[in-house]
Amino acid sequence: MAQFLDSHAHLDAADFDADRDAVIARARDAGLRCVLLIADVTRPESVKRVREMADLHDEIYWAAGIDPHQSEKARDENFEMLTTVAEHPKFLAVGEIGLDYFYDYPRDVQTRVFVRQIEIACELRRPIIIHCRDAWADLRRIVREHFLNEPRGADRAAVSEATPPAAAGILHCFTGSLEDAQDLIELGFYVSFAGNLTYKKSEDLREVARSLPADRLLVETDSPYLAPLPHRGRRNEPAFVRETTRQLAALHGVDEASLGRQLVNNFAGLFGLPL
Repeated sequence: MAQFLDSHAHLDAADFDADRDAVIARARDAGLRCVLLIADVTRPESVKRVREMADLHDEIYWAAGIDPHQSEKARDENFEMLTTVAEHPKFLAVGEIGLDYFYDYPRDVQTRVFVRQIEIACELRRPIIIHCRDAWADLRRIVREHFLNEPRGADRAAVSEATPPAAAGILHCFTGSLEDAQDLIELGFYVSFAGNLTYKKSEDLREVARSLPADRLLVETDSPYLAPLPHRGRRNEPAFVRETTRQLAALHGVDEASLGRQLVNNFAGLFGLPL
């Protein structure tokens, strides 16, 4: 059976309250071997729901953090919760965290919360999942200053200060330039593409995806957002990730099943999972 993955989904969202179990069943039926759920530590109910799904379903893993949209809500107890929940056996990464300059959230607060979570990730020896929109120059600078020299993920052995980590994390729902992607790949990041890769006006993004090495790619839904064609306008769900995988496979001149296996292997390598 073909194997696929969804490297970023929000199944704790209220959009799934009516049929969450059915959504997970459809993902399994579609061949998804891994689904990484994202919890928001400013909302304890989000953490509880995501952790419960990870406990119940073999294919579900999870991460948690404070994304830049929630940065003004961040309190000390939220950072403390992040450290505590990381002890869960299926907790893989700190995220999503980062910078978003598209919306008018205070940039100084975003930066402070981002750096604080990077410090926690370094202490935990965990990868990070990055949210970045219209802030790539500042994000790349902060990552280099605060995250570059810490080993984590699949390669947690001591490294020299000149050596970047092999598995720093994921650039979630990537929308940056080829230069942004290549620079952060060199620092150990994987690049994840969402359903907007399939949209008619996304030719520049497709050109970036076409130019990147297959062993550094991932795909995601960002459910319930960004449903790919032909589902655009509907609630997104993990099973729909196959449409994005198909688009990415076409860009690289391979079949969907072959790329699906590659992406699962990439995910396993990033997080040191025996998949």
